[in-house]
Amino acid sequence: MARKVLVLGEVRDGSLRNVSFETVSAAKTMAEGGDVIGLLIGESVASLAPQLIQYGADRVITVEDAKLKSYTSDGYAQAVLAAVEAEQPEGLVMGHTALGKDLSPRIAAKLGAGLISDVTALEVAGGNVVFTRPIYSGKAFEKKIITAGLLLATVRPNNIAPLALDESRTGETKSLAVTIKDLRTTIKEVVRKAAEGVDLSEAKVVIAGGRGVKSAEGFKPLQELAKVLGGAVGASRGACDADYCDYSLQIGQTGKVVTPDLYIACGISGAIQHLAGMSNSKVIVAINKDPEANIFKVADYGIVGDLFEVVPLLTEEFKKLTVRS
Repeated sequence: MARKVLVLGEVRDGSLRNVSFETVSAAKTMAEGGDVIGLLIGESVASLAPQLIQYGADRVITVEDAKLKSYTSDGYAQAVLAAVEAEQPEGLVMGHTALGKDLSPRIAAKLGAGLISDVTALEVAGGNVVFTRPIYSGKAFEKKIITAGLLLATVRPNNIAPLALDESRTGETKSLAVTIKDLRTTIKEVVRKAAEGVDLSEAKVVIAGGRGVKSAEGFKPLQELAKVLGGAVGASRGACDADYCDYSLQIGQTGKVVTPDLYIACGISGAIQHLAGMSNSKVIVAINKDPEANIFKVADYGIVGDLFEVVPLLTEEFKKLTVRS
């Protein structure tokens, strides 16, 4: 059954986030040969449309307005709802990011639609789109379908592979005029505390520190390893609560959920709340002095030792591999 599916491309600092291309891939599966339409919202975003098309979108709609320069749920909701009204799609997909988690319930409520959030896989079976999502802090997975109305879902970053970039693909880009009005929120200034470099939620490699790093200074070896591997640095809540780092780095049930190809946990005991945010990583390496630490139960590889000795050794070995390649 061919479907028309609308995909929200997420823009940050003038660039499309990787999750935008992953949601296009998910939309392709949902569409079953139907139209996949990219939706870009912001002050000046039309120049990004070709990228969405090259990653699989058939055409792109842009909603541009100075009031949309910074994200607000009421402003973006007006833009998305206008696009849904104009296109009448059978599906709507966005990333399970801070933006998607805030915006999708609002859209669902406005449209009276069901919402399946935090999707890690999807397939078509028996005429239905079957969504897979984790439950019980990642200990189990459930499969869900939407039986009527709009297929509305958010996709967890780093779980659905984007389609191959095809620079020869072309498609129509059309501007949709939307009057953004009655905004209850005005963004005066955006102050970012997030670390420089790779976006933690989309990083392919994450080096995370817990209370075992002992201090803010203790994160320096982790930062060096992350730099060598082109990854991002994260932290457990214990490390954040101890003021070793900012809460923007927190991974876990009350922080960010990450699914990198490689997760290296340094001095992290493995509390269930932390495991909820990283247990679906493809390869997990744990470094801890305590051989009974809970983190070893989910780790693919474990190193019992002092992280301040082990991490620098790993960094030096990875540097050698980088030089050889």
